[in-house]
Amino acid sequence: MDAVRVALLREVLAGTEWPAAARRFAGALRSSVVSHGGGLLLVGTAEYEPWHLAAHLVDESAWSGRPELAPTLVRHRVRPGDPAHLAVGLGRIRSAGRGSTLLMVAPSRPDEGLLERVHDARRAGATVLSLDGGDTELLGLAHETLTVAADAGVDLDTVQHLVSAATGENCPPPVPRGRLRFRDRLSRLADQLTAPPPEQW
Repeated sequence: MDAVRVALLREVLAGTEWPAAARRFAGALRSSVVSHGGGLLLVGTAEYEPWHLAAHLVDESAWSGRPELAPTLVRHRVRPGDPAHLAVGLGRIRSAGRGSTLLMVAPSRPDEGLLERVHDARRAGATVLSLDGGDTELLGLAHETLTVAADAGVDLDTVQHLVSAATGENCPPPVPRGRLRFRDRLSRLADQLTAPPPEQW
């Protein structure tokens, strides 16, 4: 979904909780991935694979200059011959630990095996976020949630568009490693002072 369509979607949903809720959740996702730096894993349920969200996050990552926002899509079924970016199975969650961020997209209740893997990743130190339909067990596992109930007036796909668009917005430029020269520091300060204020919702 391009920027014009996202803007129209936000306009249609103005006055509802969804634009602000999506921005809050996107901020939590962004700060989790950026601060911990251990990579972003994206997983759905056996019935629902969030490949569309994965593609949008890859785009937002490129546009914002934040490669750490590009997720690794974890799949329930990997077939021989799948390209590398589609060949990451559930075993990848087992190695998620401190510094990793795990984003679950679950319109319905995940199976017990997946919940156990997510629980193990959380115990190992991974940050867990969920976009979900309100399953209570998943809500108890996640550090941050955005729930789209059946009677919410929007569907989970719509909310995913809002979240992915907000994830790449207002990202400060990456800070170079090492000591900055005085001229570089002065240039950064000038950029910050002359930048337009962030868009208000």
